[in-house]
Amino acid sequence: MIVLSQNVVIPDSEIELSAIRAQGAGGQHVNKNATAIHLRFDIAASSLPEFYKARLLAASHHLITAEGVVIIKSQEHRSQELNREAALQRLANMIRELTTPEKKRRPTRPTRASKERRLEGKARRSGTKALRGKIR
Repeated sequence: MIVLSQNVVIPDSEIELSAIRAQGAGGQHVNKNATAIHLRFDIAASSLPEFYKARLLAASHHLITAEGVVIIKSQEHRSQELNREAALQRLANMIRELTTPEKKRRPTRPTRASKERRLEGKARRSGTKALRGKIR
C-alpha cells in the first residue's frame, strides 16, 4: 500500500509487480536470478481521485504509455526486495510530482532603477559602436 497523502492511498492490488532478470554485465548471479522488478500501474482502472487521474493522463511523462499505464523497471540493486521498494518509491514520487498544483505566476513590473540601468547600457554600447565607424 502506497500512501500519497492523508486522503489518497494506492492499494497493493492495483499495482502489478513481476520479477525479471536484470540486464547488463554480471556473473552467475545475474544470469540465474530474477532480481529486477517490472511494475505496471493502470491509471484509469485505479482508485485514485478523478483530479489525480486527469493530471496523470494529461501529463507527457516517459514512464506513462499512451494507454495510461505506468511502467517502471527497477534493477539498480542486487536484491529483489530492494528493487521492489525502489520501484514503488519511484511510482509514489512520480505521482506526487505530477499532481502537485503549480504556483500561479504573479505578473511583475521592472523597477525604475532597472530601466535606467538598461538604458545606460544601451547608450554605452551605442557610443562604442559609433566610434567603430569610418573617420570623416
